[in-house]
Amino acid sequence: MRWHELKHAYGSAADVPGVLSRIAWGDAGASEAALSDLALWIGELAVFDATVAAVPFLWDLAVTETVNSRAGVIGLLQTILEHGNPPHPKVQLEAHQAVLSRRATADQLTHDSDPVVRAAAQNLLAGIDSHLSESCCGV
Repeated sequence: MRWHELKHAYGSAADVPGVLSRIAWGDAGASEAALSDLALWIGELAVFDATVAAVPFLWDLAVTETVNSRAGVIGLLQTILEHGNPPHPKVQLEAHQAVLSRRATADQLTHDSDPVVRAAAQNLLAGIDSHLSESCCGV
């Protein structure tokens, strides 16, 4: 993937792979800090082409039991689903579809052994189901 060609809220997305790695491999503090940065870059303000590229990695992190911030990752997926990019409706559509496409994974996470992950997954699943009933993506 050519992350340097993608954009997030503050410019080049070249730094996104390193942040994803810190979420995946960092201790609880490092993982949470990296997740907070990533949320600002790809989801809290709007969605971007870097968001679309990051969503599959976020889903992988959400199901990896060794990741310290899985509930936060699931929350970021929900944030992405809730935000748009009105000047760039194609990017918004692609970001939302990337989240929606893994509904089965969200359903699987509602049965996770961690109650915090289960609760986050239940919230995300409700958001997915609500979003699917809207006309945003036609998925």
